[in-house]
Amino acid sequence: MAIYIARRLVWTLIVIMIVLLITFVVFFKLPAGDPAVRFAGKSPTEENLALIRDRMGLDDPFYVQFGLFLKRFATGDENGWPGLGYSYNGNVAVREQVIERAPRTLWLIAGASIIWLVCGVSIGVLSAVKRRTLVDRAAMGFALFGISAPVFWLGLMALFIFWRTLGWTGGTGYVPLNEDPAGWFSHLILPWTVLSLLFMAVYARMTRNNLLETLGEDYIRTARAKGLPERTVILRHGLRASLTPIVTLFGLDVALLVGGAVITESVFNIQGLGWLAINGAVGQDLPQVLGVVVLTATAVAIMSLVVDIAYAFLDPRVRYS
Repeated sequence: MAIYIARRLVWTLIVIMIVLLITFVVFFKLPAGDPAVRFAGKSPTEENLALIRDRMGLDDPFYVQFGLFLKRFATGDENGWPGLGYSYNGNVAVREQVIERAPRTLWLIAGASIIWLVCGVSIGVLSAVKRRTLVDRAAMGFALFGISAPVFWLGLMALFIFWRTLGWTGGTGYVPLNEDPAGWFSHLILPWTVLSLLFMAVYARMTRNNLLETLGEDYIRTARAKGLPERTVILRHGLRASLTPIVTLFGLDVALLVGGAVITESVFNIQGLGWLAINGAVGQDLPQVLGVVVLTATAVAIMSLVVDIAYAFLDPRVRYS
């Protein structure tokens, strides 16, 4: 197991390097204008622009700039480790921007993932157990609605009903947990619910299909023939074997949302990492985008590793040496 984990960690570093290189090349080749102008502000002189280009290495080929970025990332800069450089807009340290925005996105993902995993798997199990009944049809109807309804529409409707009309929750924006726990929860309950609906529907349908397939296996018939309670057969023997693809999907979904919850963050004005990445892409701000790419690629690679290790505990047939 230790050798396998070490090998996967090496591959994780290689994947992150490849992602960074591709991102760097794409932004270097885009006709983005002169980044020095954004650093210099209004009405810069040619002398100022030349000085900025020299200090930032903007006159160097892209592979030289990429090498300097990797060096700063590995050794850190005056802001600490990792060294992510400075934003082209405002000369703000990207590391500080990421640290400021990351808790907003991570809290959003944490709350939504708990809701969609618990509710989605529960609905899927209930639907499989009550197959072809009214409960099954209602559960799959809910899943179809969750998959079909756009996130931005659900978000706007939730704000209109529960905030503007009923006044049950906080509105848009983000309140830090350490400043006002009640306000933090009130402002995040709607984003959690809206973001979880889409994934909840997918997990419900996948759990139902996997569990129905598993319940038809020979070892399930054997367990029932031994006289085990139906609850034990379903939860201990059937559900456990059905969770392997769910674990894979859950790990990748959580990791991809680190930089991908853009619509939810925009509707509820959370301004997390997704918002930071979109602003950087629109403004051709390479350091900003690279900061989010580093975090997202790392999250995906680490979650993939966690999923592979979890397989060994969920399914006895899977063992890594």
